This record gives sequence, C-alpha cells and structure tokens, in this order.
Amino acid sequence: MIYKLKDLVNINYGKDHKKISNGNIPVYGTGGLMRYVDKYIYDGNSVLIPRKGSLNNVKFVQGKFWTVDTMFWTKINSEIVLPKYLYYCISKINLAALNVGSAVPSLTVKILNELQFNIPNIDEQQKIINKIAPIEAKIILNNQINDNLDALLTTIFEEKVKNSGFDEAKLTDIANYKNGLAMQKYRPKNNESSLPVLKIKELNQGYTDNSSDRCSTNIDKGVIVNQGDIIFSWSGTLLVKNWSGKTAGLNQHLFKVTSNQYPDWFIYEWTKHYLKKFQLIASGKATTLGHIKRNDLKSSKVFIPNKDTLNEYNTQLKPLYDKRIAIIKETQCLNDLKQTLLQKYF
Repeated sequence: MIYKLKDLVNINYGKDHKKISNGNIPVYGTGGLMRYVDKYIYDGNSVLIPRKGSLNNVKFVQGKFWTVDTMFWTKINSEIVLPKYLYYCISKINLAALNVGSAVPSLTVKILNELQFNIPNIDEQQKIINKIAPIEAKIILNNQINDNLDALLTTIFEEKVKNSGFDEAKLTDIANYKNGLAMQKYRPKNNESSLPVLKIKELNQGYTDNSSDRCSTNIDKGVIVNQGDIIFSWSGTLLVKNWSGKTAGLNQHLFKVTSNQYPDWFIYEWTKHYLKKFQLIASGKATTLGHIKRNDLKSSKVFIPNKDTLNEYNTQLKPLYDKRIAIIKETQCLNDLKQTLLQKYF
C-alpha cells in the first residue's frame, strides 16, 4: 500500500546541545555522533534525517538520544511500518536531489512529508528485515574488531617508535602526500569510462554510492584510490583512514599517503599521531575553511628506527595492520551484499 511519509511519522526538529552537561546519551548531527550528554530528546526507535549538510546521511537509532538542529528526528507509527523497515526505505532515496538550499544543502518538512513509499504488511516487512539484519550485525562486529585492532596498533607503535634515540626526520621525509584533483574539471565525456569520486563525504561513510560524483579514468594514476589506501583529509573535517570502498578518483582536499621506503603501518601511524595537532591548527583558521598547509607536514618531527629494529617491529605490527585491511575488504563485500538486498526489496 502507498503511504506518504507524513502518514508514517511525525517529523521533529533537533535542538541545540551546547548547554547540556556531559553524560552517556548520544548526540547526533548530520555528520554522525558528536558527543554524549545527560538529557535526551526522545527515547525509542527513530529514523534521523538530515535537515542541513550531508543530506543522504540518514541514520537509524534506538533508545535515548539527542539530535542537533541540523538533524530531524522522527516519531514512527509502528502499527503501519516497522522502524528499521522505514529506515531502509528512506536510505534508498537520494535526498540530496531534493535540496532546496543554496550555500548549504537543506531539506524541509514539507518536502519530506510528501515522499511516497510502498509499505507491505508487518509480517512481510519483518521477513525482509530478517534477511538484512544478520549482514548488518556482522558489519558492526567487523567495525568493532577493527577499532580494537587500530587502538592496539597505535598503543604498540607509541611504545616502540616514539624513541628519541632514533634518527629524526619529518613526515614528508617518510611519506608522499599526494593531493587529489578538482574533479569537476575531469568529468567523463560522452560514453567514456568513469570512476566514482572520493570526497570527504565518501571518506566519512566509507563507500561511494549513486549520489557520488563521477570522474574520467583518464587522470593521474597517483590520484586513483584503491581499497586499503591511506587517505588523509586535510581540509574541513580532518581525519586519517584506510579507504574501505571501491576504486575511486581522489578529490582535492584529500591526500593519498604512500611510501616506497617505509611500511604502510609506519606512515599511517605517524600521520595519525599528528592528527590532533593538525585539527587544532585547522580550527584556528576562523575566517576560512579549517585546513593545514604542506609546511605543517614538513614541521612535524618523526623518529626512524634503524633497519634491523624497523624489521623487528615490522614482524609484530604488519600482521595487525594487514588484518585490519583484510577486515575492511570483507566488510566491503558484506556492504555490497546488503546493497544488493536493498536494491531487490526496496
């Protein structure tokens, strides 16, 4: 049966969180989890829909939560639609195409209320959820394992490599930081083969999708990104991640970090080691989009063990790093399977 969204939910506005004390209740914005507070705006299952910013970052939440004013939250009529089923329905829509903003992408309650969905009976909804839920559970477990491996890798790295007795160098001595291209200048022509564009949005969500821009494959091979590559976002939202999605073209404001001399775990951890410093530098640029400069990389000191010591460390740290990459690849396969099921049922 066809329903409009206004028949399925009541859409509510988020509120400012700055004056709320810290606690254990999650606060969500368009970019995801922001902090934890001691008050909640709602307690229950809800689909969160961006009001401003990254409009396709729809999220499903359970229990107590708070949302900021850039994120709508919904009170769902569960007699008609199961909350998780509705989440799948909404997440399949390219909400960015409904943008009514100019400088900042925006959605309105009026537009959202008129969205239409074909909703089967509750039993059929549950059957479909039961097919997708185990895959999602495995993805969540994989992400938790990888978070633990990442923390362990960093702990061992900090203990072993931060040693003033080693040779000193700069970040730019151990790694190449290759900046991406302004991919709007490299759009595919006619029937030319193309790649999805990796921007900060894609780096945050871990994959490209149908709303991602496309670029020509006829670009500098140094800005083509493959699964597992180290990517450093140096403008806007600063973060260091191994790319978990499919092959893509790297957009400007992102570095692809590589080295012909040192192990990947070594350059990954040293770059990540200075992330907080770089974030502080970026946050100090009040009149422009927060960013760092290449000189900030050049001024960041690193310690390099001798060849024998580095080889010794490599035997311990490389397996941890490689395990993370293997899990990233497995998770991408699971995400592909999930998308196939979503495409089939939604």
